[in-house]
Amino acid sequence: MSDNVKPVKVIILDKEFLVACPEEEQAALLESADYLNAKMKEVQHNGKVIGMDRITIMAALNMAHELLQHRNSNDIDQSIGSRLHLMQDKIDTAMSKAQQVEF
Repeated sequence: MSDNVKPVKVIILDKEFLVACPEEEQAALLESADYLNAKMKEVQHNGKVIGMDRITIMAALNMAHELLQHRNSNDIDQSIGSRLHLMQDKIDTAMSKAQQVEF
């Protein structure tokens, strides 16, 4: 990480915040702020939650839920990939043995 940290202005629910951020991470910060802003507006527009603190908590919970679902999905994909690899190894071994028997 570089020592070139600069304040970056982000807007969340029409409020400006200055966040110290290394130059090379500014694009990611702005993208994250846009995503957070969208999630908070979504909660706010649903109309069931009132108050900035509650909107923030609900948006954070929704984002954490999405993250965990994505993480669990990746775990399942990795598990399936591992099982397929083991099955391929068994098939290769069986085919090799079958070819040896034929000769």
